[in-house]
Amino acid sequence: MNKYYESALKIKDELVAIRRQLHQNPEVGCNLPNTTKFVMEKLTEYGYEPKEIAPSGVKAIAGGKKPGKVFLIRGDMDALPMEEHSGEEFASTNGCAHACGHDLHTTMMLGAAKLLKEYEDEIEGTIVLMFQPGEEIFKGAQSMLDNGILDDPKVDAALGAHVFNGEGMDVGKVYMLNGPAFASCDGFDITVHGKGSHGALPQMSIDPVNVAAHIHTALQEIIAREVNPGSTCVMTIGELTAGTANNIIPPTARLRGTVRSFSPEDRALMVQRLPEVCEYIAKAFRATAEVKWDYNIPPMICDDQLCDDVKKYLGELSDKVELLKNKQNSGSEDFALVTDRVPGTFLGLGANVEGYVHGQHSPFVRFNEDVIPIGVSSYVTCAIRWLQEHK
Repeated sequence: MNKYYESALKIKDELVAIRRQLHQNPEVGCNLPNTTKFVMEKLTEYGYEPKEIAPSGVKAIAGGKKPGKVFLIRGDMDALPMEEHSGEEFASTNGCAHACGHDLHTTMMLGAAKLLKEYEDEIEGTIVLMFQPGEEIFKGAQSMLDNGILDDPKVDAALGAHVFNGEGMDVGKVYMLNGPAFASCDGFDITVHGKGSHGALPQMSIDPVNVAAHIHTALQEIIAREVNPGSTCVMTIGELTAGTANNIIPPTARLRGTVRSFSPEDRALMVQRLPEVCEYIAKAFRATAEVKWDYNIPPMICDDQLCDDVKKYLGELSDKVELLKNKQNSGSEDFALVTDRVPGTFLGLGANVEGYVHGQHSPFVRFNEDVIPIGVSSYVTCAIRWLQEHK
């Protein structure tokens, strides 16, 4: 067991209290005034001079007293707009819920911040702490990038982490995400413009519901007939809305969804073909289709050398930590915007509550707080050791 893990265990009770405070007071999106205030007050208490460089996006600097490179660690802070029914005594009651574990990420980052001050003389360079809002809506990372999180000082490498539960996600298991780890995610919003009429007189309409149905079917053919069968690509329509009554053909219909891929080339194909298919299917039925992109997140591709380095450092952590290689995750993470600019990697931290079966984004989900010292010491160990080895 290395000294950083031992130190994290010593402050576990303090960190559990922080986690529960955050959990009881969740906020969503990029407007996290209370969370941001809490984080900045804690950082100031620990000896930092934190800055809110973007709406609810907090940056702090550890080290910088010795020459060297710059390593970034990141944790997200936002919750989900859903009620919590976990049964925890510290459950949220404000209509939002930390059902993805971001309260744990924020806590781990604060724990890492405290230890980095304790061991600041060992930092051979600079460590940037990135407390990010808006991961669930894929807006927070871009906002912080636009406001210079990687630029002052210029970041050389980056590490993110996420807690997970489910099969094989017990506390102590740390999954190394190598290569293409998370899929890209491009969110689209299609509006079909037709012509409304009474339902008894369809010949006087240009039925956008009919057009939307054909577009839905045609879009799946991009995956079935244009993408290499050996690739993993997903196209999902999660919303199809139109009309206000059962006997009226409406003037418009709307489809919203996502396309995902691990391959930049496949992603580019789908992003190009989607508006083309929409345009020409609509034309075939005398309608028009307008396509807007809500967000564009690339696949997260972890740097091979950094993955090897991190695997070595985590091997020194504790005999209670088991390193495993994770398979690709078809979910998406806007930390990919960071790894798209600098070498980066990502950890999956097991946080199962034994015997509890509800997964993330469920109102019933629970997480095991024993994961907190593992996350804290993973951040600290990887940041300090990488800087020491890459002067």
